[in-house]
Order: sequence, then C-alpha cells, then structure tokens
Amino acid sequence: MHEAAPNAEVLPVFRYHPDPVASGSVEASAAACRCCGRVRGWLYVGPVYAEEALDHALCPWCIADGSAAARFGASFVDDAAFDGPLSDGALDELLQRTPGFASVQPESWPLCCGDATAFTAPMGIGELRRHDPTLEGALMSHIVHGLGISGGAARRLAESLRRDEAPTLMLFRCGHCAAPHFHVDLP
Repeated sequence: MHEAAPNAEVLPVFRYHPDPVASGSVEASAAACRCCGRVRGWLYVGPVYAEEALDHALCPWCIADGSAAARFGASFVDDAAFDGPLSDGALDELLQRTPGFASVQPESWPLCCGDATAFTAPMGIGELRRHDPTLEGALMSHIVHGLGISGGAARRLAESLRRDEAPTLMLFRCGHCAAPHFHVDLP
C-alpha cells in the first residue's frame, strides 16, 4: 500500500466501494488527472471501460462527481457484473461514479436487499482470517453451495486463495443488512 503525499486531498466517499485505497483500486500518485488536470495525491488504478486508454490517469474525484464518465464516455464497473435488476440510480452510480476492482474473470458484483453490495477488498484466506475469522464458515458455504465444489476440493480452494494472484476472494458487504457476500475470482 502506498501512503499519500502530505498535501494529498481527502478522498471522496464511495457508497459501493468505501475504501478504494485498502482494496488497491486507488493509489498515491504525484501525477495529474487527465480529466481535471489537478494533482491531488491519488489516482485510480482499477479498470476503465472507455474507447481511450485511461489506465492510471483519473483521480477519484472525477470518478465520484461523474465528470470522468461524462468527458470520456467511461465506466468503471462492467455493466454485466450484476445478476439481477438494480434501480437506474444505483446502476448509474455503480457504472459511472464508483471505482471498480481488478479481476481475472469478468467482474461479479453481488446484490442483496434490492441493492448492490459494497466492495470491501480482494483477499486471500490469510487476510480473511485476520479481517474476520467468523467469515470462513460463510466462505465455505459459498464455495460448496454457490460454486458447487465440495469435500477436500472446497477446502483446497479456500486454502489456495491469495490477495495478489488468482484465485482471489472478493469480499462484499450489504449496506442494508451487513451480510457478507463473496466472489471467487478463479484463474
């Protein structure tokens, strides 16, 4: 993780991605944003869906206020990431004003309580155990029931999870009921 420069601005708040620095989607940078031209101490390093190459080129503020989406026709989350309907407002906020996350497979963003969940972070099994050891049982249930993998294969998959190389666990939380949700990003 990179620390921001002493003059870095306070990051905007993203309802569906509350800590984009911890998740690795925003990093400290002394570069100027291609949208606003300002040097704010942070740049977005996650996926950008646009005709123009915008890797490591946009600040979180231009994502949060929608100016990057408007100027470049960009989105930051794959519109096929959702397995059910979302309100137009929530879908617009997710696609155009929320930092996405890097993944090997196409993104999958779980829904709960009629809304999208909030992305917490990519994790390996060690990070999950340090973050909240009570989630390991819910993860195993997801592997068995959600992925259809059982027995020793389920345990081997769980133990093979790594933050920085696939397979990776993507942890989400419902903003309404706080239930955990998982996506296992397989190679």
